[in-house]
Amino acid sequence: MTTTTLAVLVPLLPFLGAVAGLLLGRKAPGFVRPLAVLPVLTALGLAVVVAMRQGGDHAIDAATELTPTGSIPIELALHLDGFAVLTAVLVGVVASCVQIYSTAYLRDDPRYPSYAALVSLFTSAMLLVVYSGDLMVLLVGWEIMGICSYFLVGHYWETPEARAASLKAFLVTKLGDVPFLIGLFALAADAGSFRITTILSEVTGGGLDHPTLIALLLLAGVAGKSAQFPLHTWLPDAMAGPTPVSALIHAATMVAAGVYFVARLLPVFAASAAALVVLAVMAAVTMAGSALAALAQDDIKRVLAYSTIGQLGYMTGALAVGDRGAGAFHLLTHGAFKALLFLAAGVIIHAAGTNSLAAMSRMSNLRDRVPDAFWTMTVALLALAAIPPFSGFFSKEAVLGAAEHTATGHSEFAPATAGWIVLVAGLVTALLTAAYATRLWLLAFRGSGPAAPDHGKQPLAMTSVLWVLAIPSLVAGLSFDLLPDWFDGHELTPTLTTSVLATGLALVGVIVTYGAWRHSTAMAAAQTPLAAARVPLAADATGEAQAEPAHVEVSADPGRLLLGPLHRAAATGFHLDALYAAVFVRPVQAAARLVRFLDREVVDTYVRGAGNTANLLGTLVRRAQTGNVQTYLSALLAGSVVLAVAAVLVAAGA
Repeated sequence: MTTTTLAVLVPLLPFLGAVAGLLLGRKAPGFVRPLAVLPVLTALGLAVVVAMRQGGDHAIDAATELTPTGSIPIELALHLDGFAVLTAVLVGVVASCVQIYSTAYLRDDPRYPSYAALVSLFTSAMLLVVYSGDLMVLLVGWEIMGICSYFLVGHYWETPEARAASLKAFLVTKLGDVPFLIGLFALAADAGSFRITTILSEVTGGGLDHPTLIALLLLAGVAGKSAQFPLHTWLPDAMAGPTPVSALIHAATMVAAGVYFVARLLPVFAASAAALVVLAVMAAVTMAGSALAALAQDDIKRVLAYSTIGQLGYMTGALAVGDRGAGAFHLLTHGAFKALLFLAAGVIIHAAGTNSLAAMSRMSNLRDRVPDAFWTMTVALLALAAIPPFSGFFSKEAVLGAAEHTATGHSEFAPATAGWIVLVAGLVTALLTAAYATRLWLLAFRGSGPAAPDHGKQPLAMTSVLWVLAIPSLVAGLSFDLLPDWFDGHELTPTLTTSVLATGLALVGVIVTYGAWRHSTAMAAAQTPLAAARVPLAADATGEAQAEPAHVEVSADPGRLLLGPLHRAAATGFHLDALYAAVFVRPVQAAARLVRFLDREVVDTYVRGAGNTANLLGTLVRRAQTGNVQTYLSALLAGSVVLAVAAVLVAAGA
């Protein structure tokens, strides 16, 4: 088979698996798990073959006109460059691990067939986005992902949290998709085509008439899909869905789509210096704000959710300084260690019976209950904190090196202002990232108190994929010397300055957080007996005072000590949801109530009045129909007399 034929099969196989799973889910439940796993695994194998054949060489393009439109044609086009084929491999790896993991994680869930089919459809949509060479075909995958996320986040629809989270994710992402769609049409109108290669050629020749407007419209959709400030608030709430869904959304699909889109069309954004500065500010606020919020979260999945938002900020920051290679490199390494973090968190939650880090900190031997999750999550957290030689170190330093390169005026694509914004925010975030990663590890695995509950050995399907993902989390960064061939020949070597600064700040974050944890633990141990002594006594039936059983909980969370008065605001995401509720939600609800009032009390009143009038006239006419011939003749005679008198009066007046 040709490379283009294999590339067509990559998104097609998960789609066919999803259709088959939905059709056979009830009639042949024994086929559900094979239909969930095998098509995705086969697609992964084909994606690897496509990547090997492409080899980081010149892009492979193929297209056929999908439908005649009379103006700008829509084409079923493929564009396979090094970035696309590597991203497809990442999507295949993460999706395969998620499907295998889910066979055990949701083995008793009656809705597993629909869940597995939606995950396959989700994967197919992302692969379509990755391989697409036409913006309208890309938009189809973009929107299918939004629909799938709605159903997957709301998988546990019995709970109000899941229902609210799925609706919020759908509405916020759609809010960004409206200007995104307008931007796509404006871009196609300026370039005369939806083909990505044609658009990039037009940009190179200066063919865009409104580059800033187009870039800002497209950024609105990217901010919604990739959870960037100010449209990021849906992502932490999306943790109400199953943990494997969180791994898929955060690591390789949905949120990665926005970053991928900007990277694919980076020359469009680079055509406007203002747009790059806006992107840099958006990235800086996103990465620093989310890192502070992560340091205050108690739910382990919400910590990882805010972590995802921050790491996406690094990727968009790299793109803001005009370096597609660094952003794409961090996208790939982050996909591996973030999928590992979420799937390991699922094992920990299964063992601990809770999502709460505070509760885990009161379990003395949780790491002994889940040794696979302990070791693999340790690797992933080290990669997240960018500690060398783990993969996150190389990709994050590539981002910071690109920012330094731009800040010092050595970039011809981006203004120095964007470089300084990204560089300063990236260094601050490196410190905060190491702090919240250390806090998570200490609270989850260094707790003290009663033994963690023993739920038995974790299923092999859940633990095996952790070690699969631990390999790229550990060694993927070491291959950065090979990547320039895949990313336009651009070198990704970190600079000495940023490497020393960022690593030093990360180590400071680790040390300070550990010291704060030791201090908080000592304070909690000292306060617990005092708090227990103040528990009221109750008199039993004999009149003797008996101590009431009480669970005295004194926080040993280092995040409270590190953040101080900022902790409460950071725990709520700096009250952005409350702000949006006051500025947008309540006015819309008030307008809806006004419209409902006008509809019921004004419009419906006129409608009811028209109907009642017709009924009244009908009643009067019906009563006149007595069936008495003499009455009819009398009425006819009286009417004739009235008409005759009226005619005489009119004639006399004339």
